[in-house]
Amino acid sequence: MKRKPRLSFWQIWNMSFGFLGIQFGFGLQNANVSRIFQTLGAEMDSIPILWIAAPITGLIIQPIIGHFSDNTWTRLGRRRPYFLAGAICASIGLILMPNSPTLWIAAGMLWIMDASINVSMEPFRAFVGDLLPDEQRTKGFAMQSFFIGTGAVVASALPYLLTNVFGVANTAPEGVIPPSVKWAFYTGGAVYFIAVLVTVLTTKEYSPEEVKEFEAANADKRKAQNYSEDFAKNSSFIKLSGIFALMGIATFAFVYLKDLEREIYILAGILLLFSLLMLISWAMRKFKDAKNGLVEVFSDLIKMPSTMKQLAVVQFFTWLALFAMWIYTTAAVTDHIYGTSDTKSVLYNNGADWVGVLFGVYNGAAALFAFLLPVLAKHTSRKITHTICLIIGGISLASIYLFSNPDMLIIPMIGVGIAWASILSMPYAILTAALPEHKMGIYMGIFNFFIVLPQILAATILGAMTKHLFHQHAIYTLVFGGVMMLIAGIATLFVKDVGEGYV
Repeated sequence: MKRKPRLSFWQIWNMSFGFLGIQFGFGLQNANVSRIFQTLGAEMDSIPILWIAAPITGLIIQPIIGHFSDNTWTRLGRRRPYFLAGAICASIGLILMPNSPTLWIAAGMLWIMDASINVSMEPFRAFVGDLLPDEQRTKGFAMQSFFIGTGAVVASALPYLLTNVFGVANTAPEGVIPPSVKWAFYTGGAVYFIAVLVTVLTTKEYSPEEVKEFEAANADKRKAQNYSEDFAKNSSFIKLSGIFALMGIATFAFVYLKDLEREIYILAGILLLFSLLMLISWAMRKFKDAKNGLVEVFSDLIKMPSTMKQLAVVQFFTWLALFAMWIYTTAAVTDHIYGTSDTKSVLYNNGADWVGVLFGVYNGAAALFAFLLPVLAKHTSRKITHTICLIIGGISLASIYLFSNPDMLIIPMIGVGIAWASILSMPYAILTAALPEHKMGIYMGIFNFFIVLPQILAATILGAMTKHLFHQHAIYTLVFGGVMMLIAGIATLFVKDVGEGYV
């Protein structure tokens, strides 16, 4: 049976280089979109719901892209056409986003931009599983972490650098995006496209015939995960549909009875929509014996490998913490440390610029620590490494509450960066060892559900939580995020790594 050959350092470098551009765009989005929303008139408690476009886009786009990239073949291969198409659209979105004249247009641009980033990002995760043997996947995902961190360092700090090094103004009239933010986004558009193009032009993919040979070589691992190529039972579709319907109805009733913010109805609606799609899939299977993409996605969701189910719990709490941080760090730091929420003031904009630098710090720490992850995993294990990193990140995020000097925030951000390096690599290295080769793309898309669902939860409840429970003090939302990351670290201990020993 044919096994995948080991790749050289520079081959792994080239196949991962595109993530430099992807994270450049993602970093600009995370560090500046809340600022853009506030500049265009958004109230603090409405900011999370404006981010709802991003998770809904990921929920829809990634499984679709994963399904199609698993089942198509072109001159550019399976994954590379999606890298390139996503890069072109995302680069255009990055140019248009800071020129949004109104809040609703900015929210729409976030939707378009995030969809494009998802088109590029999802196949990149499967790319490592496609091209690298088990023993090199930790290194492959660590290399992605390096490029993600490096790209985000520059992207996050770019408005600050443009202002303090090149003299570009960081203030503007009310309702206008500052020039420093605009030029940062223009630069991001160019970097995104060029970096992805490097990977497209320098990396080749294995043919469908070779993929089948690699699949046969890994049959024992799939057997250990109780994975079957058969479609899920019809009764499983009904059961899961019923669970999501009950969750949606319960959420709707709770919000109505407690008279909570109407935005939370979106969460109930998404749960009910998920239930309906599952029911449609069941009907297609039972009455038409259909095997289309929708049915395949939900069938594969039902019969996920056991390792993937365990990692889903870890991902849920991890990304709930991350979205709390991304959405509320600017509001928390400007209010808790700078003492202002006036978006027109110099003090607020200095604080917002400093948050961009802090995001650069945690991404820089992630880039540097990424190279130590394979070493730590070799001397412990992948799941112990991930547990340690998440615990460090959780304590660091919660500890921001204790600081009053903005310069000292660099310390907790280094801890967050250590967690971020592991978040970007270890779960995927563990997961790919448990997945069938020919379904790497669709399962990476389904795995994104457990990033998207906590993001939807964050976008629908964090605003209400910050307003009613924390009395508009966003710093407590960051503490909440730290606790969620600690729970994720503990949950990692219960994950079974079928590829343990491969680093």
